[in-house]
Amino acid sequence: MKNGPRASAVAAVLLAIASVSPLAQGQDGFRFKSGVELINVTATVTDRSGRFAGRLTKDDFVIYEDNKLVEVTHFNADRTPVSLGIIVDTSGSMVGEKWSAAVSSIDRFFRMMNDELDEFFLYRFSANADIVLDWTNDRDRLSTMVGRIHPNGGTAMYDAVAEAVPMAQSGQNRKKAVVIISDGNDTSSRTDARDVTRIIRETEVLVYAVGIDGQGQATFQRPTPPIQQPQPRMPIPFPFPGGGGRGGGGRQMPPPPPIGGGGGRGGTYSVGGGADDRLNVVALREMTDDSGGRTEIVRDPRDLDPAVASIADELSQQYYLGYPSPGLRDGRWHTIRVEVKDPSLKVRARKGYVATP
Repeated sequence: MKNGPRASAVAAVLLAIASVSPLAQGQDGFRFKSGVELINVTATVTDRSGRFAGRLTKDDFVIYEDNKLVEVTHFNADRTPVSLGIIVDTSGSMVGEKWSAAVSSIDRFFRMMNDELDEFFLYRFSANADIVLDWTNDRDRLSTMVGRIHPNGGTAMYDAVAEAVPMAQSGQNRKKAVVIISDGNDTSSRTDARDVTRIIRETEVLVYAVGIDGQGQATFQRPTPPIQQPQPRMPIPFPFPGGGGRGGGGRQMPPPPPIGGGGGRGGTYSVGGGADDRLNVVALREMTDDSGGRTEIVRDPRDLDPAVASIADELSQQYYLGYPSPGLRDGRWHTIRVEVKDPSLKVRARKGYVATP
């Protein structure tokens, strides 16, 4: 009984300390006890040649929300685990060399994402969107499941993205992403294209896409090995064996433009300007750009492997920044602008978020 009051007092002090502790003791540590949440921003910074710019610190970044400077309270430059989904086109147009290249690139992607805490899921889409494998870190099983798929049917890309992005958002890691691999325009989705943009904007998921378009303009260039030298064009005096001759203030979220020029049963805009099933680059960029991801276009299926590998490499070399949410919860779109103080560097990050009530 003599120690009762003292024990009670100590317990009261500990309880008081816990109640004002700024951070919850959860796994991610990014939610304030007071109820204030962080706005999470993943930034990719490159130099003029497109190479990742490393060794930056928190003081090298500036963030604006609705054109107002905010304080960056959280920063991390280390490689962090990723919760990621692959969304692969298995329509009939992928049969043959394209599908072989896709299988190889997906297998390599999983091998490059080698943090033991990385987790993955796999979606396929043809005439319908179907989950192939739920959350797992078993890379061998993922590769086996991809190898069992036989492409056929139409292209329900919007349906697949609308289902996969919320699933990625539910992942256990703070960094969340999806990678879309496709060679065609949407021809079969029931999801309205505007809803796809809205769904992406309401999450923190980075959306990447690699499109195969044999007739389009490629954006991805296969890296040239540094030891390879160009062959001389001018004649040389003796034989040469083997010679021969790449925002505004807080406001109502503007309605996203139609992806690919239409919703419902798929868009009708194509790179060639007609209503066909050629790769819809506009649709891919509509889905990727707001999120902080990117779209790469390859003309040759053989370039699919290095293009997908470049995304895996990027996901391993990004900066995390966090700032306290103003707590508006007004259902509106709020712009985010991330800048770096070095004008020679380029930064890519999510362009905003919806303050969900």
